[in-house]
Amino acid sequence: MCGGGETGMRIVVWFRRDLRVEDNPALAAAARAGREVVPAYVWSPEEDGPYYPGRVSRWWISQSLQHLDASLRRLGAGKLVTRRSADAVVALLKLVRDTGATHVYFNHLYDLLYEPWEVVDEEGQPFTMFAPFWNRCLSMLYDPPAPLLPPKKINSGNLSMCPSDDLIFEDESERGSNALLARAWRPGWQNADKGLTAFLNGPLADYSVNRKKADSASTSLLSPHLHFGELSVRKVFHLVRMKQLVWSNEGNHAAEESCTLFLRSIGLREYSRYLSFNHPSSHERPLLAHLRFFPWVVNECYFKIWRQGRTGYPLVDAGMRELWATGWLHDRIRVVVSSFFVKVLQLPWRWGMKYFWDTLLDADLESDALGWQYITGSLPDGRELDRIDNPQFEGYKFDPHGEYVRRWIPELARLPTEWIHHPWDAPVSVLQAAGIELGSNYPLPIIELDAAKARLQEALSEMWQLEAASRATMNNGMEEGLGDSSEVPPIEFPQELQMEVDRQPAQATANVQMTARRREDQMVPTMTSSLNRAETEISADLGNSEDTRAQVPFHAHLEPRVQRQDAIHNAEGPALRTNGFHQPNFFQQPQQRRPEGVAPSVSEASSSWTGREGAVVPVWSPPAASGHSETFAADEADVSSRSYLDRHPQSHRLMNWNQLSQSLTTGWEVENSVQPNLIG
Repeated sequence: MCGGGETGMRIVVWFRRDLRVEDNPALAAAARAGREVVPAYVWSPEEDGPYYPGRVSRWWISQSLQHLDASLRRLGAGKLVTRRSADAVVALLKLVRDTGATHVYFNHLYDLLYEPWEVVDEEGQPFTMFAPFWNRCLSMLYDPPAPLLPPKKINSGNLSMCPSDDLIFEDESERGSNALLARAWRPGWQNADKGLTAFLNGPLADYSVNRKKADSASTSLLSPHLHFGELSVRKVFHLVRMKQLVWSNEGNHAAEESCTLFLRSIGLREYSRYLSFNHPSSHERPLLAHLRFFPWVVNECYFKIWRQGRTGYPLVDAGMRELWATGWLHDRIRVVVSSFFVKVLQLPWRWGMKYFWDTLLDADLESDALGWQYITGSLPDGRELDRIDNPQFEGYKFDPHGEYVRRWIPELARLPTEWIHHPWDAPVSVLQAAGIELGSNYPLPIIELDAAKARLQEALSEMWQLEAASRATMNNGMEEGLGDSSEVPPIEFPQELQMEVDRQPAQATANVQMTARRREDQMVPTMTSSLNRAETEISADLGNSEDTRAQVPFHAHLEPRVQRQDAIHNAEGPALRTNGFHQPNFFQQPQQRRPEGVAPSVSEASSSWTGREGAVVPVWSPPAASGHSETFAADEADVSSRSYLDRHPQSHRLMNWNQLSQSLTTGWEVENSVQPNLIG
């Protein structure tokens, strides 16, 4: 056994997507318990299937863990124990046995202002559009909880004999590129806090004016910190609200409006998680039924040209080159490149989503799915699929002086601003003076916009014909609805987008017997969802540790609660983990559409969960007396995690929100539509 101290007096704190010391309920609860704390992190990327973290994400995690380890040591917690495994829970159980711990504290993988089942419509059902969802969040009867301060001290046993696995996040070929990232970014929770303070005291006041400028640092740049949990969303929310109150009292309406718009970007991030929670296949299938009939162009050549920034449209190409070089894109440019991908090239939207996942510093599957589904028109309040944005006009809107294009496409650097966003229209003499030979040192447009519009109309016509034929084959017709595309397998990812080769093989964990688990549906990796679970037992030597974890309420009707308990319990609750994905072969040949006039068959198998050996951590759920739902049953287990539900006392307000002007959303603006994880 590693570590000293009295047996049964030790707590494992499991860090996941909460790499921070401040406002960490699990860590705070463990510190208050007065027991020895074993902070732990398990690296198990295989559990996310094809969504293995990309290079820049892995670099960020490595830096953030170093920062977290140093912070924990300063608090007296000793080192951060790291383990490498293909199954996080198996590794966690082994750590529990090795340390003699009796409790495991951990937080939800999602970080929200309110629990997903708390924000419902008048009938107790989940919202299906952003505006009413965010309006409800802003008008809840109780405020989000105030952020917690870091613990003053954490008790630690002797962990000198407790081994840690070396976590390898990069190989030799990646170190040069990663060194460039370190010049521009500072991962770590304290750096996140500094970044938030700098934004609040600087760019926030003029955010409403400057947020659309792609050629300047006009956004908060907080989304990577939020994704990896270095910064809690409720801290951002509360501090921005406080600024908004101050500016409202001063009569500074422009700055107050800036806060409203920035909070809306926070709301979009909230909605992405809310949507993934209630519709766990949102990263796999379109959420509106008719989109399953759209004849996507499966063309890997187009896909490669888009990735390399060689489409012939300067703003699109500049964005894709910046993404490859830096792992970052301004949210307006994300809209431009994703819209071009879907509307002009008509490539499968999941290909673009997966590429963003692989290359973005703030790669976030929940936000990714929301953004790409919106652009594709597969959300009830999504952008119209037949709307093609002209990259030339978008260029002069978001990059009016052409500086952004010149920075990332040096071959166009000498082109006058008049022609910078549409060089194909420039006179030959102008092109010659700028040293540009279209089709040689800069490509001609991959497809003319007029031709793209005509091709898109043909595809839409085919989609509606197939949808009508499908309706006709059903006795009672078919209503459009969320999630009504389960019988259609997703188009397979191109081979070069498959999961990266594991750079550090997971070590097998011996002496742990496990039972198989089943999942009724695929869920967004790392998201907790309401799933019917098979009965699972743990045979590890943890005493009476039967898994009696209650299910998350899904369609339960919840009455608004005004009174809430003051107690802050151990942690934010259980997580239902995901395993890998099946990727069925749908299109075997590239550059082809679905055969004309043929609707997808119900017999076509969709992606489904595969059985996997594993074990789960038994948890303690809040009793029914907490006033949330009788579906939560109380039980006691040796390894515990308490719920996040009943620790938001209404009396703990930071300010009087009623003093603020009513700023409820009235619609989902295009400029805030894609990649909501890009906060601000």
